Amino acid sequence: MTTSPKIVVAISGASGAIYAKRLLDHLRQTPATVAIVISDHARQIWNAEVETNIQSYDYKIYDKHDFSAPFASGSNVWDALAIVPCSMGMLGRIAHGYSDDLIARAADVFMKERRKIIVMPRETPLNLIHIENMKLVTLAGITIMPAMPSFYSGAKTLEEAVDTVIHRVLDHLPLERIRSSRWGD
Repeated sequence: MTTSPKIVVAISGASGAIYAKRLLDHLRQTPATVAIVISDHARQIWNAEVETNIQSYDYKIYDKHDFSAPFASGSNVWDALAIVPCSMGMLGRIAHGYSDDLIARAADVFMKERRKIIVMPRETPLNLIHIENMKLVTLAGITIMPAMPSFYSGAKTLEEAVDTVIHRVLDHLPLERIRSSRWGD
């Protein structure tokens, strides 16, 4: 008997809420159990950048200070954590083990339990501290997936361009592959 994967989608306060929206839209089409954590600043950005209300998703949304969330403990097995988008402040807190909210705590738990973590930084240009923090989390086993769309797919809309990145994220989650344009297809 197989169980559906359990995935946490964390949304931190960086511009790029459309990436989180498209990830959630695609996850709706899967049997995955999904939980959402959204920071206060991310909620403000979501409201400014996305027309859909985050409450419209039929997923449990955890408060950023709810350390009783099941994935805040290693004894409750969740399969993957995707932080989309990931602010540089959040990346720095994760890189240095500063678990001051549920997103950073979840990352800490997933790292210590050797579970899948994807972070999508959405910042430019990068300074040396950003790059060093990316190096630290990469050495800890986290996958860095920058918000860099590809253009060989011939995307005609913003959502199609965003999906070139989101399909890569989905490829790294414990899900059956979702059909998308691939290099060489």
